[in-house]
Amino acid sequence: MKSRTSHTVLVFLDPDYENGRIADPEKPQLMATDLGATRGDGVFESMLAVAGHTRKIQAHLDRLARSAQALDLEIPGPDGWRRAVETGIAAFRSDNPAPSPELDEAVVKLMVTRGVEGASAPTCWVQVSPVAVAGRRQRETGIDVILLDRGYDSDAAERAPWLLLGAKTLSYAVNMAALRHAHKQGADDVIFTSSDGRVLEGPTSTVLLANVEKNDAGTTVKRLVTPQLDSGILPGTSQGALFAAAKAAGWELGYGPLKPQDLADADAVWLISSIRLLAPVNHVDGREIGTPALRKQLTAELNELFAGIE
Repeated sequence: MKSRTSHTVLVFLDPDYENGRIADPEKPQLMATDLGATRGDGVFESMLAVAGHTRKIQAHLDRLARSAQALDLEIPGPDGWRRAVETGIAAFRSDNPAPSPELDEAVVKLMVTRGVEGASAPTCWVQVSPVAVAGRRQRETGIDVILLDRGYDSDAAERAPWLLLGAKTLSYAVNMAALRHAHKQGADDVIFTSSDGRVLEGPTSTVLLANVEKNDAGTTVKRLVTPQLDSGILPGTSQGALFAAAKAAGWELGYGPLKPQDLADADAVWLISSIRLLAPVNHVDGREIGTPALRKQLTAELNELFAGIE
């Protein structure tokens, strides 16, 4: 195997290579006319690998298939993706030995483009790269977010499925523009709202909130809530896995509809994603959410549940 100086590993799904074809990330690999580059026509998934194990891989493969179906893309089956992921992770860990067990993490992306105009099959590859330092830091210190109008009402996905609001496509220009706008305002991230005033999602994450209260019997009840999945948001694999773990641990669960005031009234709010994991929200539009002590306590409880997710 050729030695690589880059931290990134690329593995293309190729019918001539059962376990995927490793490519040099420092050399061009796509045609300039690839529709993924010229039109953002494709889909992707991002996963976290810890100590060589890719978390929630089946959930991500299932969502990749749903996204591809929404774009009328025929992609390889899950076995081919799994073999390519294993090849990529093995090469990445060989090239990038972790300095400590807690830093033995990698970002694993499944990438699909429609290929060049008239291509008979899409271009598919796995990319394995280091986890960004900023993401690790935000897990620990939390983030400040602002609310931004996404410009669609909460029924747009059902009324106009061609908008692909529930698919994870390569067309992320709007999402990245929202993050740049937030940074210019001194914030770390964004929570999108619909034009009819509903809480939706982050540009790269799912919104969660928690409320803690006493019931009539004096027992503490913890409730975890996320926006309605039919409101034009991407169903979060991390949200789904955490909800299952929280339910088993005795938490109550809820699905919106949520309004911005619900965020302000919550005891804690998080943006959750497969790579950054749980990022506690300290402030929304400059207003503190809950109290630091309770926010820290609830974050620790959910992190413990999340750590056990395969």
